[in-house]
Amino acid sequence: MSRYFTEDHEWVDVDGDIGTVGITDYAQGQLGDIVFVDVPEEGKALTKGDEAAVVESVKAASDVYTPVSGVVLEGNSALEDNSGLVNEDAEGEGWFFKLTISDMSELDGLMDDAKYADFVAKL
Repeated sequence: MSRYFTEDHEWVDVDGDIGTVGITDYAQGQLGDIVFVDVPEEGKALTKGDEAAVVESVKAASDVYTPVSGVVLEGNSALEDNSGLVNEDAEGEGWFFKLTISDMSELDGLMDDAKYADFVAKL
């Protein structure tokens, strides 16, 4: 499995043609306590850069953009009952949605772990 990052602080884990998408630990730290997450519905077609989800915290609401194009397979239903899971494990169990990636070449424009760490260090 490979993980890629965007400059908007989303991540995507890639396993074959399946991508699991969430926000980074850095992003959840900037947002503060997460109080609500709205994830896309199964079957929704997304194009890279589309607003795919919404996360609300005690500080602000923020859009989550899809890092790659594809069709949503599932949203993380655990977030309905426990949106704070994003704060607890943003880059693990706090994932937002899974999708079938339609264009693997879109991954080429994303950052790997090292590049993302350098990016965040400059903020």
